[in-house]
Amino acid sequence: MSNQLEDLTSPTEYASGDFYEYADNSTFDIGFCDKSLVREFRRQYEPPLYWAIFCLGALGNLMVIWIYLHVRNRFKTMTDMYLFNLALADLLFLGTLPFWAVDASSGWSFSVGMCKIVSALYKINFFSSMLLLTCISVDRYIAIVQATKAQNLKEKRLFYSKLVCVVVWLLSCLLALPEFIFAQVKTNDRKATTCSLVYWNYQNNRTKILVLSLQICVGFCLPFLVMLFCYSVMILTLLQARNFEKHKALRVIFAVVAVFVLSQLPYNSLLVVEATQAANITITDCTILRNFDIASQVMKSLAYTHSCLNPILYVFVGVRFRNDLLKVLRACTRGMGQGKISKLSPSVPKRPSVMSDTETTLALSL
Repeated sequence: MSNQLEDLTSPTEYASGDFYEYADNSTFDIGFCDKSLVREFRRQYEPPLYWAIFCLGALGNLMVIWIYLHVRNRFKTMTDMYLFNLALADLLFLGTLPFWAVDASSGWSFSVGMCKIVSALYKINFFSSMLLLTCISVDRYIAIVQATKAQNLKEKRLFYSKLVCVVVWLLSCLLALPEFIFAQVKTNDRKATTCSLVYWNYQNNRTKILVLSLQICVGFCLPFLVMLFCYSVMILTLLQARNFEKHKALRVIFAVVAVFVLSQLPYNSLLVVEATQAANITITDCTILRNFDIASQVMKSLAYTHSCLNPILYVFVGVRFRNDLLKVLRACTRGMGQGKISKLSPSVPKRPSVMSDTETTLALSL
């Protein structure tokens, strides 16, 4: 049995060879299962999808960053700060997808150092994106459920948001250390190379189980539980409010939670199965293994689409951002006729609403 165990949760999962090698933890009966079909599916499926996600996500997140830097020119609320960092995290995360697209189609043609860096960047921005979504949920909860207190602490909250963002990025770097440590370029019998995680403690898979557990807990369970609590209380508060555009707010809440669950729950459920498999080998049937691998690739790509949807859900459904975007489009239209783009001034909402940026009603999506 090989003394290295491939991590099946990296973006290059299931691609390093043409056979599965599995063993029972107690008897170590070794078997092989042809996975060339899975490799071919990955080669056909992932590159076009990753490039599509990259292009759409980059367009949306670059627009968010551009509006914050050149239209608004400043951060007024905690959620402003979180949304800007979320767009930055999503953009950096999307920047790793072209590498995985090339890896899926023709193998890893870059250095070992680049393999480690891209793997670490992928996980840093994955964790930071999930944690920032959690922070946005908490900030909205404070601004809606405790609106008076939030207004009184406006200046301090903005300072705290900067501090929280620093903590989020540092924590994400710490959680991504396994990617940097264990990422390696592997070559199979057919001389095909791939960038994947290779754990040292292969006998009982403790390292792999720990990494999977961190990804599941920090990347899904924590954000989901926080969002569930915050948005549940917010819904009750909105239902009791008068003269409040609660219907729009409720639609945004349901959209945010639904998209997060639909995009993240399927893939994380498969990660739970994989962690169980790593702890105690139970799946040895070749057909089941191949189907599991293909399903994981599909669910993983579905999870990646969240970085494309974030600008729509958290930004462009808001009144202020829609107005900012219209200003940009009008300026670009005028600029095409005049040979230059007019200078934009920060937008000011005409009236407070649940979908605007006021502190008392909290822009649910700014």
